[in-house]
Amino acid sequence: MKLAPAQVAAFLRDPGAVRVVLLFGEDVGMIRDRAEALVRRVAGSLDDPFLVAELPREAIGTLPDEAASLALTGGRRVVRVREATDAATGPVQALLKSAAPALVVLEGAGLATRSRLRTALEAAPDGVAIGCYPEEGRALTETIRSTLQAAGVGVDPDAASWLADHLGADRASTRGELEKLALYVGPNARVDLEAAMACVGDLAGLSLDDALFAATAGDVATADRALELAMAEGAAPVQVLRMGIGHLQRLHRVRLAMDAQRLPAADAVKQLRPPLFFRRVAPFTRALSLWNSRTLAAGIAALAEAERGCKRTGWPDTVLCRQAILSLARRAAAGAAREPRVRR
Repeated sequence: MKLAPAQVAAFLRDPGAVRVVLLFGEDVGMIRDRAEALVRRVAGSLDDPFLVAELPREAIGTLPDEAASLALTGGRRVVRVREATDAATGPVQALLKSAAPALVVLEGAGLATRSRLRTALEAAPDGVAIGCYPEEGRALTETIRSTLQAAGVGVDPDAASWLADHLGADRASTRGELEKLALYVGPNARVDLEAAMACVGDLAGLSLDDALFAATAGDVATADRALELAMAEGAAPVQVLRMGIGHLQRLHRVRLAMDAQRLPAADAVKQLRPPLFFRRVAPFTRALSLWNSRTLAAGIAALAEAERGCKRTGWPDTVLCRQAILSLARRAAAGAAREPRVRR
């Protein structure tokens, strides 16, 4: 089944008889936060060797057997899979047909919109798919207030409004900035606008998506800063590259539609389903003026080759990932310098 946003908090407190949870979407930090909340709720901690098992992506075929194993000390086990892909669909379907008692938590930040894994779990009575997207507006303001309140700190309305404009791109980054802010003002204090502006860094609003959108729009500096922050917050190189491939594939589909139907970029972007977040429209449209279908296909191939390199033992995966993403940014920037108009 698919949970509505209003149902997520209650589910995280009590997943009940659900056996497989898929966390997908653009907010890598939120995916990690929610995964950890589920693990703690069922197993009591993140690192209990008897109750918590982390399954490598390469061993996904053993998922049904791992989920069927019983804990030596009693209690319900949790099997956590990071960087889940559609390759997990078969093992998950086999697991759901069995009586395996464990809770399986899948983190799939790079999954496509029409992912087979997501579709399977949305249709399963004892499976759940939860979207994790950057918070905005009232939801983000409430997260800011509740996080600071949990740290024993209040916040003035104008400070909360300013923070909402500068945070929210990634849950982990938002939480880290708010924890730093709480330490800055001290216990039982209030955050005013001056404290918020003094403490929250310029990079706080940047996420992995910002890195990818900036790269294809030719903004090398923002791509570099956002990528550095995302990787410091735990984004894995393979995950970054897969999300980059997904971003380029989406641009490629729109670019092909522009060429086939002779559509302006703005009209082609409006046809996207699901639609872009409003703040992503400008850099996405800008990218369409810098890339054609041929160069986008070449970019997809380059990221796929970098992903293969990251999987080779002994290769510097972080370096390969950064080089691949920043190569896109430099290529787009060079295109902007040569010809700012749409190339057909």
